[in-house]
Amino acid sequence: MFPALLTTFLFSFSVLFASRSSKVVGSMQANVSRLILAMILLGIWAHGWGGGLSGAGLPWFLLSGVIGFGLGDIALFCALPRIGPRLAILLTQCLAAPIAGVSEYLLLGTQPTLTEVTFCAIILAGVALALAPDTHWEGDAKAFKMGVLFGIGSATGQALGAVFSRRGNAAAALADSIVDGGTAAYQRIIAGVLTTLVFWAVLTLLGKSKEPRHPASIWKKATPLVIGNALSGPTFGVACFQWALLTTPSVKVLPIVATSPLVTMGLAWMMEGTKPSRRAILGGLLAVSGAAGLAWIQAHGR
Repeated sequence: MFPALLTTFLFSFSVLFASRSSKVVGSMQANVSRLILAMILLGIWAHGWGGGLSGAGLPWFLLSGVIGFGLGDIALFCALPRIGPRLAILLTQCLAAPIAGVSEYLLLGTQPTLTEVTFCAIILAGVALALAPDTHWEGDAKAFKMGVLFGIGSATGQALGAVFSRRGNAAAALADSIVDGGTAAYQRIIAGVLTTLVFWAVLTLLGKSKEPRHPASIWKKATPLVIGNALSGPTFGVACFQWALLTTPSVKVLPIVATSPLVTMGLAWMMEGTKPSRRAILGGLLAVSGAAGLAWIQAHGR
């Protein structure tokens, strides 16, 4: 149980670090920096004790990295400055489940059960309630809508990344090989880094990148946030998640990790003073309960 709780808090801190670092140096630079750092750390593990860049599942893990670590994380970092960490992680973590279900149905032919559809409906209702317009909210409506779209894009990236990771694990199993979590994460993050760098280069060439080069004083402020994000998310966060699945049945792990949006909500309130409205809390509880219920029945194979 402890590894699952640790994973939940690490994922929650990760999105807060991501939000703060993107405010200091910009979304693209914050994302690229933490991905490169995490890639180096995961590479040390993969080439030292893991499988490196070998294995029958490598093409699928690379594709998963392009979609999940690459496009999905770009969308997440674009959502953070527009709607904040609380709503960004709610969209990403909760919507990923129903999107993955639809994707598996279309790509793998996996038929959802009536219970799964019901929990997906609960998730969507909770997210809709949490995102409903607040009569006292005075922010930029256009930026908010764009942030929601980016959040949905982040959820789609995470969902499709998970689906293709499953294909990678299946391919490895057919070849009678086992891919450890660190190696799979390393193979995925390499593709994610390359995708992010190409995307950033294209934006720069087209004159669409508005992030300036920052002096050393700015990076001195951002570096602890980037390191915190890299360690709590793709490095130790993912490692603890794999640890949890090795020591605890998934039926207990997945519902606990699904509560990370609520933990983020509380941490954001304590650390940043962003007090959520009652409707946002209720919507978050509803969405998280749906995500936890969906994880529970999927872990039971029902």
